[in-house]
Amino acid sequence: MASKGIDRAEVDRETWLAARKALLTEEVALKRAQDRLAEARRHLPKLRVTTDYRFAVPDGPLTLSDLFGPHRQLAVYHFMFGPDWAEGCPICSFWADNLDRLVPHLAARGVALVLVSAAPVDRLMAYRARMGWDIPWVSSGGTTFNHDYGVAFADADLEPGSRPYNFGKAGAPGPEAPGFSSFEKAEDGTIHHCYSAYARGLEPLNAAYGLLDLMPQGRDERGLPFSMAWLKRRDSY
Repeated sequence: MASKGIDRAEVDRETWLAARKALLTEEVALKRAQDRLAEARRHLPKLRVTTDYRFAVPDGPLTLSDLFGPHRQLAVYHFMFGPDWAEGCPICSFWADNLDRLVPHLAARGVALVLVSAAPVDRLMAYRARMGWDIPWVSSGGTTFNHDYGVAFADADLEPGSRPYNFGKAGAPGPEAPGFSSFEKAEDGTIHHCYSAYARGLEPLNAAYGLLDLMPQGRDERGLPFSMAWLKRRDSY
């Protein structure tokens, strides 16, 4: 349910234009800062991947290299769907709704996009069909992939005071957490891990939040038990 919203003054057009232009100055400065940050991100050092991960798909196992397909770059969304879960995470489902139709556009820029979860592949495929997605999805069950990339946690990681999530910035929210990782493959087949993001670092992947941020009431999450308490799976509203 939406809140009562934000009250704002009603003004004449000249006053509105002056306020809008002042805000535009701030928006341009922020965009330039974001451009500088993106450039710095592209120059992060890289880490060679040495583990021979094997992912389950309906047609048989795939290696991490296989997930690239013909592309040099691989984008992985770490989708929360535990081995014994009946359904995928509703919040991750919101992100997947935003990502699903990007696959061919990203491919045109040399990027393969895939969801990775710990649940058995048959359960992933059933949930994907329910949600109407076409995005590639593989199971990392039986591998250390989710743990190695900071989205799966042992019981000890859930103890009060433990801060294993988001590079130690936060405690693990549970046995599973969301995340994003990017990889690059060299001509000789060597794979490097280049970047990972968690928590609010995932927001650039969500166009719906970007649109809500442009609306008069914004995300309108004030007064909720937690920020995304309003969210449901797309077939459950």
